Amino acid sequence: MTPLRFLLRWTLAASVLCFGATVQAAYPERPIRLIVPSAPGGAPDVLTRALAAQLSRQMGNVPIVIDNKPGGSYVIGTMELVRSAPDGYTLSYGNVVSLATNRSLLASVPYDVDRDLTLVANALRVVNLMAVNNDLPVRSVAELIAYAKAHPGKIAFGSDGNGTTSHLGTELFKAMAGVSMLHVPYKGSTAAITDLMSGGIQLVMMNTPVIGPHAQAGRLRALGISSAQRSSTYPELAPISEAVPGFEVSAWGGIIGPANLPREIVAKLNAEIRRALSDSALQERFRTLGAEVSPSTPEEFRELARVETEKWARVIKASGARVD
Repeated sequence: MTPLRFLLRWTLAASVLCFGATVQAAYPERPIRLIVPSAPGGAPDVLTRALAAQLSRQMGNVPIVIDNKPGGSYVIGTMELVRSAPDGYTLSYGNVVSLATNRSLLASVPYDVDRDLTLVANALRVVNLMAVNNDLPVRSVAELIAYAKAHPGKIAFGSDGNGTTSHLGTELFKAMAGVSMLHVPYKGSTAAITDLMSGGIQLVMMNTPVIGPHAQAGRLRALGISSAQRSSTYPELAPISEAVPGFEVSAWGGIIGPANLPREIVAKLNAEIRRALSDSALQERFRTLGAEVSPSTPEEFRELARVETEKWARVIKASGARVD
């Protein structure tokens, strides 16, 4: 190689490195829009807001504006992200629904997780709490199973949307417990909980951050929790697996971006998210909401989505669940 060619190659490489360092150092310079593809007040919304507040403080108090775009099993909000510029100023919450269950549940998904999205970092895991209307004459998961078998199809269970863990987790419970119950999907957790308290439906198995406070206040009766072990937030609740061996369900979610998000911005965001999740105050906030921090690399996040896609595909096929 001639000295001139070597110098040109070295200069080009140095320029690329300097450009990448500049992008990482400068970002973010203006407010970030963070889409939450579900209704306000649900677990994704509450937890994402807590994470966004910590990220904002870390990154020089840059505003992170939450933009709720509910509907279509997370498709509406996710498509907003897909159509956005890959500059790091439009991000979204992505979870087990948008990144895993939709692939098998929906007849047609207008985005491709592997082609159209950049998975930046997983952030959290949440287990579900099974609760019933106070008038239903059951006080344990075992009693619920016995009642459901004696009254097949008479129990209506609500969910915060098709394909959520409150929907598919209960479908998994039905299959493993050998019971028949009617699914009533809602557009968010608030409407489902309201109907549960009024007796319009009899049961939900929903993320602990949204259903837990109602159970603690006595407005609903909690029967069990979907984790394999007892929860530190709800130590009095036995795992559902004590009545249905092998049963375990958790929701998860993190931050995603559109395709072609520059790797320097992905690295910056991943590092900031992991730093935020190491903050003791945020960890305690998550714990009080019934969630736990679950940081990851981008590669680990994508592998999680792949494994969960395969798991829930089996549940969807067995249950016959489908959204056209």
